[in-house]
Amino acid sequence: MAGGGIASIGVNKERAENYNGKLTLYVIIACIVAAVGGSLFGYDIGISGGVTSMDEFLRRFFYSVYLKKQHVHEDNYCKYNNQVLAAFTSSLYMAGLVASLVASPITRNHGRRASIICGGISFFLGAVLNAAAINLGMLLFGRIMLGVGIGFGNQAVPLYLSEMAPAHLRGCLNMMFQLATTLGIFTANMINYGTSKLHPWGWRLSLGIAAAPAFVMTVGGMLLPETPNSLIEQGNKTKGRRVLERIRGTENVDAEFEDMVDASELARLVKHPFRNILKRRNRPQLIMAILMPTFQILTGINIILFYAPVLFQSMGFKRSASLYSSALTGAVLASSTLVSMATVDRWGRRILLITGGIQMIICQVIVAIILGLKFGSDKELSRGYSIIVVVFICLFVAAFGYSWGPLGWTVPSEIFPLETRSAGQSITVTVNLFFTFAIAQSFLSLLCVMRFGIFLFFSGWIAVMTIFIYLFLPETKGVPIEEMMRLWEKHWFWKKIVSEDQQAKNTNGLNHA
Repeated sequence: MAGGGIASIGVNKERAENYNGKLTLYVIIACIVAAVGGSLFGYDIGISGGVTSMDEFLRRFFYSVYLKKQHVHEDNYCKYNNQVLAAFTSSLYMAGLVASLVASPITRNHGRRASIICGGISFFLGAVLNAAAINLGMLLFGRIMLGVGIGFGNQAVPLYLSEMAPAHLRGCLNMMFQLATTLGIFTANMINYGTSKLHPWGWRLSLGIAAAPAFVMTVGGMLLPETPNSLIEQGNKTKGRRVLERIRGTENVDAEFEDMVDASELARLVKHPFRNILKRRNRPQLIMAILMPTFQILTGINIILFYAPVLFQSMGFKRSASLYSSALTGAVLASSTLVSMATVDRWGRRILLITGGIQMIICQVIVAIILGLKFGSDKELSRGYSIIVVVFICLFVAAFGYSWGPLGWTVPSEIFPLETRSAGQSITVTVNLFFTFAIAQSFLSLLCVMRFGIFLFFSGWIAVMTIFIYLFLPETKGVPIEEMMRLWEKHWFWKKIVSEDQQAKNTNGLNHA
């Protein structure tokens, strides 16, 4: 039985080769419904930029920005610089940050489904409030409710997908969250393109349609089974095994079930997951949970996804052309995520992250050079250079879509032991939403101050994170989620930290004996 030393390193037997099961229709349907939570996140990312470029919306809520937009001689880089307008986008992410911390104990103690349902209800209410908004206060309160939904959904859905998926297909199925996110972004861009022609209420339709996936997420959450890991963690081993047999399509699940039982017994010894996650033995996972979402946002992807219509209009595109260009980037993002799903469990996480990083650096540098040489504060890009900029922005988005987009969520969700898994996911979501908030709130000002240099700023960060992945992230492809701890014990750098902590605990145990 697990003693003090064993409890510090997680499951103490490697049974992965004895895992049985296949990809069942039951798992596919459950993961599709759960991944709808990702579409909520994506829809909001895509809808914000389009709505904030619509004249009717600006006239009602941000009149000063509307007036500034009309001045043709206004500095192209600064015409949308308004902190209240930025708050419309960023308030959701600060609310989501707080909500993700609240969601952690709910997810651990009451199951993944409970958080998914809470997230769906909150997002539904937020969408209704935004669609019916008659003043700025109502608009921002609706955004906050959307943020609460995002916090709960992003905390629970990746965990749900990781725990339902077979180990050999976990990367692909977990990426359904990111695929749903990208489809949500693309859908939002296409809706914005259509509603921009519906005067004067098109923006209401754009914001209100978010209630549809929220409804699906809520109802789906009520119908979904709880994950076997969560059921066993809550003490319901019989039901947990029954669900495991159903989702694996076989009764021969002894090895995987024993891993889950061992993990749940260790998890019950941990009463304070957030305190436990700070211990030395969890240092590698904690660092990944902080840096992976940080780096994901510091790719600069949000300057494209949040403000694509605004950005393209700033470069001289007409309104319909800017919305069309942003819809194109959304389509590229969704299709590139399919590439990642098809290759992640064959090629692995590291190769996709590193190659994607290199491609993103090249694209951002080229865009910065073109804007620096051919685009000024009072002139528009020529048609030829505009097409080149859109092409390289699409190549940048494609690189993000097959690398840091999905893997920025997949890797943190699969590396934690059960006892700190919910807390670790909360940290990942919190950090992601904090930097999302920071970029959303500051981007318009940064664009005004840094101009084309903002692309060089983000490309520098991409270089840093690509080197980090090469040096410090072990390959997690095909490793059962309950045996992930052994990766850190074998890694050239992390083994020094993990093994030193384990040796110290064993020494203390002998001294006490």
